Amino acid sequence: MLPKQQSFLLSPYTELYDVLIPKDHMLRRMDELVDFSFVYEELHDNYCHDNGRTAVDPVRMFKYLLLKSIFDLSDIDLVERSKTDLSFKFFLHMAPEEAVMDPSLLTKFRKLRLKGMKLLDLLIGKTVEIAIEKGVIRSKSIIVDATHTQARYTQKTPQAVLRERSKRLRKAIYTLDESMKSKFPAKPATDVLEDEIQYSQQLVAVIEQDGRFTGLPKVTEPLNLLKETVTDDVEHLQTSADPDAKMGHKSVDSSFFGYKTHIAMSEERIITAATITTGEKHDGKQLQTLIEKK
Repeated sequence: MLPKQQSFLLSPYTELYDVLIPKDHMLRRMDELVDFSFVYEELHDNYCHDNGRTAVDPVRMFKYLLLKSIFDLSDIDLVERSKTDLSFKFFLHMAPEEAVMDPSLLTKFRKLRLKGMKLLDLLIGKTVEIAIEKGVIRSKSIIVDATHTQARYTQKTPQAVLRERSKRLRKAIYTLDESMKSKFPAKPATDVLEDEIQYSQQLVAVIEQDGRFTGLPKVTEPLNLLKETVTDDVEHLQTSADPDAKMGHKSVDSSFFGYKTHIAMSEERIITAATITTGEKHDGKQLQTLIEKK
């Protein structure tokens, strides 16, 4: 079932937040400025309301994803940091001694609860609403522009993505012990996705079985990122190199492969609306859509 509101768990240790987290800390200010209750309304239809266990607070889950984006962490590292980082616990409205959730719940939240949501429009709308309320936006004019967005796998195969991430992990290990080269599996001699996935899994297994490096952040972050790619994103990697992307042109002599992000912004340079099209779409034709959104 869906919780009604987010609140701090009663704890004799909550005063630590006032002592240790400065008033101007980014996460404290974000928590004070933004009313995240809109998440309940937006996700209302994605939860059962008359039976089952009470779900993990969707506002907390939403905040977890914000932290993941802001600090560029894998699900596992994000939850691990939340155990000891009081600024994270404060932002998540957790008691200092409260246990964190299992990282797998974040994957389920993204796939099941956020399915079909227009997150870009929602977040831009809330940003503009807060900016107007706080007097940040005062102008009446709107500036319209478009920026080129490369496709996620810009003409790269899924194999290349896995190779880059496994290479980053190996480099982190070699800075600590170059002799590990002899223990790692042989790199795939083929260009077959399944072989690259198998290699990545074997590489992870060797490092975890060795055990000497898995407590070091410089290793655990690329390690967890590779593991998350193999397990959480394999379905996405097995698609083509981005079938929806199209070839667009920056000028007569310059082209790019991907998308265009068309934006409207205030004179204060705050984005008030955005729409994403394939790369070949003309900028001017999106004006009406942007004006209607703002």
